[in-house]
Amino acid sequence: MKICLLVIGKTDESYLQNGIGIFLKRIPHYIAFEMKVIPDLKNSKNLSEQQQKEKEGELILQQINVSDELFLLDEQGIEVSSVEFARFLEKKMVAGIKRLVVVIGGPYGFSNDVYSRANGKISLSRMTFSHQMVRLIFVEQLYRAMTILKGEPYHHQ
Repeated sequence: MKICLLVIGKTDESYLQNGIGIFLKRIPHYIAFEMKVIPDLKNSKNLSEQQQKEKEGELILQQINVSDELFLLDEQGIEVSSVEFARFLEKKMVAGIKRLVVVIGGPYGFSNDVYSRANGKISLSRMTFSHQMVRLIFVEQLYRAMTILKGEPYHHQ
């Protein structure tokens, strides 16, 4: 299985870039992984929140193949522990899913079309994080999940 993390816009802060970079180097040891960046919309200040979600939604859906499983990181998603997330990934691998796409939307969330296409929603917390900070949190949790599945000592219970 390959995991694709799809994000809107580049990561601005160097501390986030550095943290993400650490896990982008570690994850491929366990599973095929890529992080794809959809460029920020041009002239987004002239767009309403809804128009921005719609345009971003179109760009997201262009990246999704028919056979992909699509999961959105969304505050309304199900909350899982790190171990439960690892088991979720393990089930997807065993099921023979070729590509699992996880999307971190822009600052206003997702369009209705993206929600309709999604196979599910996952919440990292009931707290709200910036969509750029979520990138670091997600790649760390993905790395943690892989070490849990391999029985490595990164995660402590």
